[in-house]
Amino acid sequence: MKAKILPHLPNLLTLLRLWLILPIVLLYLRNHPVWAAGFLVLSGLTDLADGFIARRFRLVSDVGKVLDPVADKLTQLAVLLCLAVRFPAFLHLFLLLLVKEAVLGVLGAAVIRRTGKVEGADWHGKVCTLLLYITMGVHFLWTEIPEAASYGTVFLCAGALLLSFALYGIRHFQHLSTFKRQKSVER
Repeated sequence: MKAKILPHLPNLLTLLRLWLILPIVLLYLRNHPVWAAGFLVLSGLTDLADGFIARRFRLVSDVGKVLDPVADKLTQLAVLLCLAVRFPAFLHLFLLLLVKEAVLGVLGAAVIRRTGKVEGADWHGKVCTLLLYITMGVHFLWTEIPEAASYGTVFLCAGALLLSFALYGIRHFQHLSTFKRQKSVER
């Protein structure tokens, strides 16, 4: 039984993370921010665990490379939208993340379609994710955060999002242009 589950464990943890979105949202909207923060931490821990297990036991799969960031972004978008109810500045982060992921999703799909490569996350994406989770967790737990501190953390996250957007965009365009040159050389 163990041998059959282990290869799928990272993806099962990712699916668990998708399921955790609902309790996070419901608990926060029902004014239980500490519990919501606890589930957000659990979500983050499953993210770390699935990545560690996949790399440590060589269980990295193309499905996981696609599913993991989808779970991350859906969690982040849902939490940012929840936080925007109480902290309007989070609506800007929500929209920025939505645009970033939509554009990069289209470019990433083009890279996969043309090259067959599924790329993993870069350092800047991981830093951006960490900053978002810290900022979201702080706002869950510190409901009376001073406005300046709130806007400061949102501004920091926005900067990280923009940097990551630019760097991933450059990477995708480089892959697409390299593929185009290779195809023209083959002709």
